[in-house]
Amino acid sequence: MKGYDAFNLWVSRILIWIAVLASVLPLFFVLAASFSSGEAFFSETLIPTTFTMENYKHVLADTNFPTWMKNSLILAFSVGILQTILTSFSSYAFSRMRFFGRKYGLMSLLLLQMFPNFMAVSAIFGLLVKLNLMDNLFALIFVFAGGNAFNIWLMKGYLDSLPKELDEAATVDGANSWQIFWRIVLPLSLPMLAVVFLFSFIGVFSEFVLSSALLKSPENLTLAVGLQQFIKNEFAANWTQFAAAAVMASIPVVVVFSFMQRWIAGGLMSGSVKG
Repeated sequence: MKGYDAFNLWVSRILIWIAVLASVLPLFFVLAASFSSGEAFFSETLIPTTFTMENYKHVLADTNFPTWMKNSLILAFSVGILQTILTSFSSYAFSRMRFFGRKYGLMSLLLLQMFPNFMAVSAIFGLLVKLNLMDNLFALIFVFAGGNAFNIWLMKGYLDSLPKELDEAATVDGANSWQIFWRIVLPLSLPMLAVVFLFSFIGVFSEFVLSSALLKSPENLTLAVGLQQFIKNEFAANWTQFAAAAVMASIPVVVVFSFMQRWIAGGLMSGSVKG
């Protein structure tokens, strides 16, 4: 039995290292390409023989990268905040309240997760055209803010794990539903709220399909759409500049994740207890 356990342990370690390498190697190649000269993504050597900052200088000085970054940050932070607020209210209602249509509402949220977001592109496109809101960054914020079915389920699972005795004790003391939510449930839900915000932020920050369909003006483009300009021409693709832009584009996500990581692990583990 001990030999079998040792074999399983080594197999697990090998699989973990394979997964780590599969995750790290693409990042290494992108980082190496960003410091390489020329336009090709791969060079003759694994590590560039000469390092240059020209790709970064060109991206910052000769493109609209700062504008793309600003638009993406406005979009991601706005949607993250709105989705966190909407998710907290919705999940509290589904977890703690009993009302007509609750069961079908939960089933609808579950069904919505089965369909990819790009299936709604044509409907959203037509709606924004009729409302004369095409190429409008703030209209896109409200479009993304409504796509939080997964977050509601995740948050509901977390709230279901909180003892209902806390609500009952507060009710005995004369607290109403709003006071219970604001003073008891919300402070205890900070780890999951951090997870919801992070998921929303990352998802919107890197979103391409809807943004490319609804945003057309150069001053309104986001990072995901703007970066396509480096590689959209088959015969003039500049992969090294694209790599430099991609490295800089990842910085906000790393900063936000680093700032919120102390809440994220607890939120994910607690949210998976019940659902």
